[in-house]
Amino acid sequence: MAKKNNSLTSLALQKFKKNFWGVFSLLIIICIGLLSIGAYIVAPDHSENANQMHLSIHSKTPGFSVDMLTIPSGINSNQNWWSKQFFGEHNTSSEIPISSYRVEQDVLHYTAYASDGLVGEQKEIALSRFPNSDYKPFINHRTFRFGTDKYGRDYLSRILIGSRISFFIGFVAVFISLFVGLIMGSLAGYYGGKIDALIMWIINITWSIPTLLLVIAITLALGKGFWQVFIAVGLTMWVEVARVVRGQMISAKEMQYVTAARALGYNDYRIITKHILPNIFGPLIVISAANFAAAILIESGLSFLGIGAQPPMASWGAMIKDHYNYIILGKPYLALIPGFCIMLLVMAFMLVGNALRDALDVKT
Repeated sequence: MAKKNNSLTSLALQKFKKNFWGVFSLLIIICIGLLSIGAYIVAPDHSENANQMHLSIHSKTPGFSVDMLTIPSGINSNQNWWSKQFFGEHNTSSEIPISSYRVEQDVLHYTAYASDGLVGEQKEIALSRFPNSDYKPFINHRTFRFGTDKYGRDYLSRILIGSRISFFIGFVAVFISLFVGLIMGSLAGYYGGKIDALIMWIINITWSIPTLLLVIAITLALGKGFWQVFIAVGLTMWVEVARVVRGQMISAKEMQYVTAARALGYNDYRIITKHILPNIFGPLIVISAANFAAAILIESGLSFLGIGAQPPMASWGAMIKDHYNYIILGKPYLALIPGFCIMLLVMAFMLVGNALRDALDVKT
């Protein structure tokens, strides 16, 4: 007869599996995470940061299609497969949207695409510019599923690659907040006295400063950039973790198993890390899920203000900033699509956090 596992972990997992919205949200998070990792594999635009601009086809509606002529530069980028799949291709070729073309006497004549019923410029290029004078592989019919942005870049590719920042900032920010918060909260709660008073003074000072203002100050101090934003957001989210750890530590250090550990002669480090922290990790998991959502919103706000991820790097917040005025210009989807993506990811993390809270609640 098989034994039934009745450990607290297995019971919490069983309760979590019964929560439909929690499991559904977790699947959404996993899917977005996989898409962000393999963004360059599935994105139509494989160039670095999906930054291939075509100004002649800017702000086109979803489903727009056009013939694209690629003119090879003949320059070898010497980029390995790993770098192409995870960081994009160093595209040295030129892409030109065209409306028509013909070949006469080893010369390719083409008409550049022009919108609003206008006739584009007539240009020509020698077939010798193409390998073996074969131009056909370099003319492709391309469809932009989400249309193009105001610079003529493929919007679907920008959305997919922009998910990287919004997704991974949650992991980095939560890791930093847990690292700092666990240390500060454990010291304050376990030792108490002057150490507790000092740490609580630091916590209260940090807590009194508006989060966005503190992030802006740290970002300006560290400089604008990708990792600077991650560090800045993480350094502003440790306060809540520290307060929860401190409260849990104060109550846990009076438990009998801690008294027994002291009687056995274990040092404070072992008691805190091996005995107390594993027993208070339930509330921390819930806080971490909420901090994921908060980090995504803070990063989006910073990118919207222009001090987050810098162009040409794709970011959902920066995409809203670039296109929010299109809401009144008849193309609101340019701002609504990244806004919906932010809302979906934040809601998924919040629902997972609620499901974890219910699953880890020993009273139920």
